[in-house]
Amino acid sequence: MPVPTETTDGARRPPIPDDVVEAISIGRLDDPFAWLGLHERDGALVALTFDPGAATAAITDAGGAIVADLDRIHPSGVFAARLADTREPFDYRFAFSGGGATWGGRDAYAFGPVLGELDVHLLGEGRHEDLFTRLGAHPMRHEGVDGTAFAVWAPNARRVSIVGDFNFWDGRRHPMRRLHGAGVWEIFLPGVHEGARYKFEVIGPHGDLQPLKADPVGFRHELAPATASIVDHLPPKPPQAPIAQSASDPMSIYEVHLGSWRRGDGNATLTWDELAETLVPYAVDMGFTHLEFLPVSEHPFSGSWGYQPIGLFAPTSRFGEPEGFRRLVSKAHAAGLGIIVDWVPAHFPSDAHGLARFDGTHLYEHEDPRLGFHQDWNTLIYNFGRTEVANFLASNALYWLERLGVDALRVDAVASMLYLDYSRKEGEWVPNVYGGRENLEAIAFVREVNRLVGARCPGKLTIAEESTAFPGVSRPVADGGLGFDFKWNMGWMHDTLSYMSEDPINRRWHHHLMTFGIHYAFTENFVLPLSHDEMVHGKGSLIGKMPGDRWQRFANLRAYFGFMWTHPGKKLLFMGGEFAQEREWNHDQSLDWHLLNVAEHAGMQRLVKDLNALYRDNPALHALDCDPAGFAWIEGGDVDQSVYAFERRGSDGLPVVVVCNFTPVVRNDYAVGLPLAGTWRETFNTDAEIYGGSGIGNGTIDAEPTPMHGRPASARLTLPPLATIVLQAHGR
Repeated sequence: MPVPTETTDGARRPPIPDDVVEAISIGRLDDPFAWLGLHERDGALVALTFDPGAATAAITDAGGAIVADLDRIHPSGVFAARLADTREPFDYRFAFSGGGATWGGRDAYAFGPVLGELDVHLLGEGRHEDLFTRLGAHPMRHEGVDGTAFAVWAPNARRVSIVGDFNFWDGRRHPMRRLHGAGVWEIFLPGVHEGARYKFEVIGPHGDLQPLKADPVGFRHELAPATASIVDHLPPKPPQAPIAQSASDPMSIYEVHLGSWRRGDGNATLTWDELAETLVPYAVDMGFTHLEFLPVSEHPFSGSWGYQPIGLFAPTSRFGEPEGFRRLVSKAHAAGLGIIVDWVPAHFPSDAHGLARFDGTHLYEHEDPRLGFHQDWNTLIYNFGRTEVANFLASNALYWLERLGVDALRVDAVASMLYLDYSRKEGEWVPNVYGGRENLEAIAFVREVNRLVGARCPGKLTIAEESTAFPGVSRPVADGGLGFDFKWNMGWMHDTLSYMSEDPINRRWHHHLMTFGIHYAFTENFVLPLSHDEMVHGKGSLIGKMPGDRWQRFANLRAYFGFMWTHPGKKLLFMGGEFAQEREWNHDQSLDWHLLNVAEHAGMQRLVKDLNALYRDNPALHALDCDPAGFAWIEGGDVDQSVYAFERRGSDGLPVVVVCNFTPVVRNDYAVGLPLAGTWRETFNTDAEIYGGSGIGNGTIDAEPTPMHGRPASARLTLPPLATIVLQAHGR
C-alpha cells in the first residue's frame, strides 16, 4: 500500500505549482482534470483535492482503508499529498472531517469523459440532432459507478462549474472539463441522482463571473420564482398511437391555457394528472380532434402565458413533474385526441438565469440589437445563423415530438423570424446580404427544422402562426416552400371578426369581408383560428364582439360558428368560446363554468359539440379543405340581404350546401341553386331551439330541376334570422 513520502525535515513536498493552488482556491483553475484527483508527477503519485469545509483530508482505497493523510496546502481547503509508490493509479476515495462530522466518497476527477469523439465532432459542427441525449444532466452508470453526467455549451467561457445542493452551490468545488473543438464543458459527479437541484457557474472570457445559469437543456426546473434546474431522466420514446391529422382529415382544435382552463379549490392550478382526468374527456365529449396548449415549456413569468420560455426542454413545473405531462399526452392519445404544443423559437427573455449572455458573450442572441433585440416584447432574438444555436432549437423541436410524444408544433411568431424589419422603423434594422428585408438565416433554419420533422417524425405536423403574405409557408421545402404543414389564416380571422362586429344594418357595406378569404383560401393549407389573441388586451370575448341585444349577440355568434365550421380550412377555437364566455380571458382565473347553468350558454356549447360532429362525419366539410375542388360559391354577392350560399364537396363528390343569413330578418321563399334535383334535408340549423334559437327552419326540401346560380336545380328556402343552415341531399 502506498505511503506518503517525507523529506528529511518532515515536510511533505507535493509538486503542485503555487499558481495552480491559488487558482483552485479562488475557482479559476483552467484545466481541473489535469491537476485534481490522482496523477503521476515527478515519478510519484500525487493526490490533490479541494473541500473548504474540511479540517482534515485523507485518501483511501476502495475498501475505506487510509492510504495517506493529506496536508492542507492552502487555507481555503486545498489538500495534497505525494505518495511513495509510483505504481499505476488505483481505485481511490477521499475522506474528510470537520466540525464533528465525516464525509467523502468517490472523486469526480477520477472519471474520464462521458461524451465520445463523434458527439464532440457533431456538437462542434452544430449537427447533433439528438443534442438532448448528450447536453444537460443525465443520471447514468459511468465506468461502473452511478451518478449524473453534466454537459453544457459555453465556448467562450474561461471556466464553467456545476453547482447545486450536492456541493453547497460553490463554484470552486466542481469546475468542469473543457472539450476543445466543441465549446462544451462536461463532468460526471458520482453519487448525484435524480431530484438534485443544480445550475452552471460561468466565468466569461474577460474574467467576469456571470449570474448562475439554469441548464439550457434541463429536463426539469424548479417552480417559479425559483430558477434552478433539477436532475431528471431522459424520457424514452413513447409508443405513438396514430392520430389522423393530414390535410384531408378533420381537424378541430381546442386551444387551451392549462393554468386557467379550470381551477381547483382555492383557485389552485390543476396538475397534469388532474388535467388528464378532466380536460381530455371534456375535449373528447365536445368532439374536438386535437388539444392545443399555449406554451408549456418552463417560463419564469406566468403573465407571458409561456411565450417567454427559458427551459425549452422542460414541461413547466406549475403542473407537476415532466412525467405527468407525458401521462397527459398518453391519456389524450388513448382517447383519440392529438396534442399540439405552441413552440417558441423566435425569441427568449433576458432573465439573468437564462440564455442571455450565457458564457459572458452574446452566445445565443445577436450582439447587434438591430438583429438581436425584439422591441415589441423586450426579448432577445436567437442568432439563427449560428449553427450551434440552430441545432439547439431544431433538437428541441425533435425532443417534444419524439420524446414527449406530442403530435404537432404550432410555431409562434413566424413572421417576426422571416423579416429583418419586422416591427422596426427605418434605420432600426440591418438588410440581408442582398439588401433585402428577408431574414435568410431564419428562413434556412425554419426549412431545416421542417425537413428534420418530416424525415424523423412521419405523420407529425408543424403549424405556422404567420400573419403576412410570405409565399409558400405550407409548401414543401423541395418545392421552394418553408415546409410547414399548415398556416394560421390570420387574414380570415380579422376580416370575419370585423364583419361580425358590425351592426347587421351596416353589413351590406362590408359584404366582401366574408368572401375575400376564398380568393386565397387554397394558396396555403390553412387553419381558421379564433385564438387567445382575440380574447385579451381589451379585445373582450367573442360574444362581446357581437352586436345587438342579448338574443341577437348569441344568434350572431352561433351563425358565425356555423359559417366557420363549414368554411374551407381546419378549425381552432380558444377555450371558453365554446360556451360564449362573456368576460375577457384572465390567465389567473378559471373560465366561468357557472355560465353553463344559463340556457343561452349551454345552447352555445351544444352547438359547438354538434358542429364538431357534423364536420367530422361529413367528408364534404373536411376532405378537400385545402383543395379548390372542395368549395364553390352558389351566391356570394347578395349584398343587400347579407346572405351567402356555398357548396362543399369531398373526394367522393357528395355535396353539402350551406346558406348563411347575417341579418335579424326571416327571409321567406329565398331561392337558391342546388347541385341536384330531388329531396334535400336541413341537417343543421344554428337557429334551432336546442341552441337557444327561434326554431325557424326547413326540414325536408324539394329541389326542382329549375336551373339557378349556375346549378341544375333550385329550391325555395326559409332563412332563419342570424343563422347558418346546412343542407344535404336525402339518401346520398
